[in-house]
Amino acid sequence: MANDEYRPPTAEAKASRLKSSASFCRLFSFLVLTLLLALAFFPSCRPGRRGHSLVVAGSTSIQPFADKWAEVFMEKRPGEIVDVQGGGSSAGIQAVGTGAAHIGMSSRELKDDEKELYQIEVAHDGLAIIVHPRNPLDNITIEQVKSIFLGEITTWESLNGQQKAITVVVREEGSGTRGAFQELVMGKSRITKKAIVQDSNGTVREIVSRDPNAIGFISLGLVNESVKALALNGVKPTEEAILKKEYRLVRPFLFLTKEVPTGLAKEFIDFVLSDEIQELILKEGLIPVRRVSRPEGSR
Repeated sequence: MANDEYRPPTAEAKASRLKSSASFCRLFSFLVLTLLLALAFFPSCRPGRRGHSLVVAGSTSIQPFADKWAEVFMEKRPGEIVDVQGGGSSAGIQAVGTGAAHIGMSSRELKDDEKELYQIEVAHDGLAIIVHPRNPLDNITIEQVKSIFLGEITTWESLNGQQKAITVVVREEGSGTRGAFQELVMGKSRITKKAIVQDSNGTVREIVSRDPNAIGFISLGLVNESVKALALNGVKPTEEAILKKEYRLVRPFLFLTKEVPTGLAKEFIDFVLSDEIQELILKEGLIPVRRVSRPEGSR
C-alpha cells in the first residue's frame, strides 16, 4: 500500500511540465499568426471573396480615417480587399520596409534613415491640446504646455486658479502623435515619467473626458464634444488657422510604399487623393492636401 500513496511531483517534474506548456503556447501562437498572415495576404483563403488584397498598416491616428476610406473603396470595387491595421507610425514604417504591408501609414515626418521609402501626403492634421469640458481654461502657451508635460507645472493653480493636481496623459513611444508632439513642443526634453501612457488617441480622449483635471494631446480630427481643445498662444486649432500657418501644431498624414506605387496600392492611393475622399477628409476634421488638382507624391 505504501507504494500506492500520493507523492507530490518533484521540482524537476514541475519545471519540465512548465517548459512543455510554454513550448506548446509558443507553437500555438505561431500557427495563429501564420493563419492571420495567410488570410491577410491571400484573399482566396477567405470564403466568398475573390480579387486582390491590400494590407495598410501603421499610425493609429490615421487608422480610423483609413478604415472609412477603405470601406468606400471596397463598396466601389467589389471583390477587392483593403485590410487596415494599426500598430503606430514606427510599426507601419517597419512593416512596409520589410514587405509585411503594402502601404504604411505615418503621422510624423520620416527620419533620415527612413527616407528611402516613397511617401505620399494624403492629408494634414493639427495636434490638439485637450482638457475636460468643465475645465475653465481656454487658452495656453507653448511654454506652459511644455512645462506641464515636463512635470514642472503639476497643479492647475497658475493656469485656471484651481488647486488641483494635473493628470498628464500621453501616447506611447513610437506613435506618430507622440513623435509629432515631441518634435513640435518638447524638442530634446523628455516627457515626465509620471504621465499616464496610452496606446491610442481614442483612449487618451476617453481618459481626459472622464477626468476634470486631465490634459492630453490627440489628433485634431478626433476631437469631439467629450473634450475641449485649447487655443494655443491665442490661436484656436481651426482649418483656417492651420492653412494660414498660424496654428503651430501641424503634422502630415503620410502613405508610404517601398517603391513607386503600382497596382492596387496605386489605385487605393489615387482614390484617397480623389475629389470624393479629399472632400470627405475635410468633413472628418482633417485638412485635405488638395481641393481640385491632385498633387504628386514625393520621395
